[in-house]
Amino acid sequence: MKHPQTVMEQTSKMKALVPNNIETERLMLRQFQEKDWQDLHHYFSSAEATRFTVGREFTEGETWRTMCGMIGHWQLRGYGPYAIEEKSSGKVLGTSGFWFPNDWPSPEIKWALAPAYWGKGYASEAAGAIQKVGLDHLPNISLISLIHAENAASIQLALAIGAYFEKAVHFRSANWHIYRHPSSIENTSKAPKSS
Repeated sequence: MKHPQTVMEQTSKMKALVPNNIETERLMLRQFQEKDWQDLHHYFSSAEATRFTVGREFTEGETWRTMCGMIGHWQLRGYGPYAIEEKSSGKVLGTSGFWFPNDWPSPEIKWALAPAYWGKGYASEAAGAIQKVGLDHLPNISLISLIHAENAASIQLALAIGAYFEKAVHFRSANWHIYRHPSSIENTSKAPKSS
């Protein structure tokens, strides 16, 4: 009698639409590994860091399950969030990548870092690299970033990497902004012109 394929055997046949790893000057953006939840918990256990995303601190179990959801996103969509690993230390600083849960308005580029790593350019380095990968590997997807209307730092980052404000939306009982990233299919005449 033949044994059924294991989950690992089945999922290893799924083809990712984007690279599994992206390397920048200081960062390795890579698939999550089980041990990463502990570093990722520095983000999810911070009320300040999660204020404009999930809106509360997570328990260790919630962080682990959320990380597993990000891993599963890759299996279902062929792309997903990366662990942001600092090459010099090997620490996971947070996450950035492609994100499109079933209730999201459109596929997005997301980023989230533990507070200890804010203000050092890591988020823009990661998001800029992901934006380029999106242009190269997902040419038929017009990517957004869905940002809480009061999240000035993320709005500034979206603008800095070339996204533009598209519209305000009411989402999950709050006011959010959609920032549209450069795309080969998006009508770029909607983007504000530089003077």
